[in-house]
Amino acid sequence: MDLHGFPPQFARTRRFSLGAPHSFTVSPDGERVLFVRTDSGTDAASRLWLYEAGQERALTGPGVAAYATDRAARFAVYATGGELWGVRTDVSAPRLIPTARPVVDPRPSPDGALIAYVARGALRVVHADGTDDRPLTEPEGPDVTYGLPDHVAAESIGRSRGYWWSPGSDALLVGRVDTSMVGRWYVADPANPATAPRAVRYPAAGTANAQTSLHLVTVEGSRTPVRLPPEAPQEEAPPGVWNAPAFEYVVAASWEGHGPVASLQSRDQRTAWTGSIDPLTGAFEPLSRLTDPGWVEFPPGTPLHTASGLRVEPSPRGDARGIRIGDAHSPAGLQVREVLGAVGERVWFTASEEPTEVHVWSHDPRGGFVRLTDEPGVHTAAAGGGTVVVDSRMPEGRQVTVLRDGAAVGRIAVLTEEPLVAPRPLHLTLGARELRARLHLPSWYETGSGRLPVLLSPYAGPGMQVVTRARTWHTAVCQWFAEQGFAVLVTDGRGTPGRGVDWQRAILGDRLGPVLDDQIDALHAAAGRYDVLDLERVAIRGWSFSGYLAAGAVLHRPDVFHAAVAGAAPSDRRLYDTYWEERFLGHPDVQPENYERSSLLPYAGRLTRPLMLVHGLADDNVFPAHTLRLSRALLAAGRPHTVLPLSGTGHMVAGEGVADTFLLLELDFLKKSLGL
Repeated sequence: MDLHGFPPQFARTRRFSLGAPHSFTVSPDGERVLFVRTDSGTDAASRLWLYEAGQERALTGPGVAAYATDRAARFAVYATGGELWGVRTDVSAPRLIPTARPVVDPRPSPDGALIAYVARGALRVVHADGTDDRPLTEPEGPDVTYGLPDHVAAESIGRSRGYWWSPGSDALLVGRVDTSMVGRWYVADPANPATAPRAVRYPAAGTANAQTSLHLVTVEGSRTPVRLPPEAPQEEAPPGVWNAPAFEYVVAASWEGHGPVASLQSRDQRTAWTGSIDPLTGAFEPLSRLTDPGWVEFPPGTPLHTASGLRVEPSPRGDARGIRIGDAHSPAGLQVREVLGAVGERVWFTASEEPTEVHVWSHDPRGGFVRLTDEPGVHTAAAGGGTVVVDSRMPEGRQVTVLRDGAAVGRIAVLTEEPLVAPRPLHLTLGARELRARLHLPSWYETGSGRLPVLLSPYAGPGMQVVTRARTWHTAVCQWFAEQGFAVLVTDGRGTPGRGVDWQRAILGDRLGPVLDDQIDALHAAAGRYDVLDLERVAIRGWSFSGYLAAGAVLHRPDVFHAAVAGAAPSDRRLYDTYWEERFLGHPDVQPENYERSSLLPYAGRLTRPLMLVHGLADDNVFPAHTLRLSRALLAAGRPHTVLPLSGTGHMVAGEGVADTFLLLELDFLKKSLGL
């Protein structure tokens, strides 16, 4: 293992992401697979690639971050440098298409004759040959956009699109977003005081959301507003719980062969309707209604229809987040993660029986529910015709396999670099709650040679797991810290996905308490099993939610934790966005005690342990105000601490000279704080 070479490698490979193929599209006939990949594990510029007849071929030069295709996957478009480009899979060179600029999110019509795109808030359309470029909708003011998702939809809901073509290529379902009522925040660059701050419309908890409406727009320019219901019938809320029945969130939308469909969610997230939209009148007709005392959760990819019109939609059964395909329910206990798509009547999705593994499943009316993948790991897929591309992250690394009629016929190359530090995780199930955990010990450690200081390195927040049967950048970083002389423990506790409804609901009203309890329980259970863990020297590190957890650990439990590094910690829960915070804590004016309990600022005076606060000053996800306010509260309480500002860095710490140096600074701080 090369411990000195690992931090620079980690930085130059962008967390070992460069060289990994992604964004797969399989043509309906199964003959072509398109995907994006860089040329090597250190090349940051991506190209669009074609896999056909067992061979790979680059379709474009570097600079393709995302693309979209026509129905046949014969014609692809993408934007680079604000310009629109198109390429056919049977032609060697891409072509610049003259349009208004800057081009955002271009998408060809299903027949490939037209291309829609967004420029300066207007949804425009141009013929594939570059003629007749014209707007279909134009913003009525500087705070209005057509065809783009708002902040909450893109960052928290996960809806990356703002318009959808009709199957006949003659109309579009278009989202209109008005942010004029949303609070304006600013991101400045203190290292360059001559640069003006950048304004951001950010809907913090308890404040106004953007207003999203849907419109049916023909390629000739006529426009019909969709008449969405203003709110759901008043549902009885649990005592003392905020109730907000207005439909403020367009969670998902699509336009398939059976007409346009949209899924709406109330502001309190406990009610959701999926309905069809009349393409002529814009009338919304509910197809299904879901309620949940915590929140309604939509697996990505829903709602969906099969070729015959069977609906694929969320269908919780007991403690499992399942789906329903027509009248068929996913197997009892199966936790559905994502609906990948449908080919004819066959529906593809991913799901977990064991939370540390995610497998590819399919369903069709004749064969029922079938699991496709067997090897331990985290798998996903894309399908078309009789071809399935299976993207597998496994303990030994990543591989992408092309299956044809169920048999492997080839591989798509994964060009990522091998980490200079090989992960050696021990997978554990700990404590009464059967917490899934990983323990990393130094490769040089010999049993009986003494105890090691402990470093907890979780994420532990909603929406993401790090304890899986997959080799990731996180497992490599944990092993690097272990090789420095730590026993590194990673635990996914309550609130993380893959363990059922009650497991996720356990953090309602308290973002920190149950999560911190699980980390401590796992630590003590692991120490009871492995004598190597020294409970007199315990540190914790984290970023974003786990940065919040790390700071909370030393504030609330200094009897357990002796040092912490907290990066980009959302310390004041009122400063995070509406959708994410209100899901768990309600409205801050209605349930202020939840925000008081879950924020770190009121407890600043408790700090007695070394704490390093780190934040990117260009972060527009968790704004630097979180760390600055916590530091101010610590200073006011007379509590010494360390603050490391990262100039020009956003929410993700990447790139040479930043990610590598930060690892070394973390290591130095932790060693000094624990007296090593």
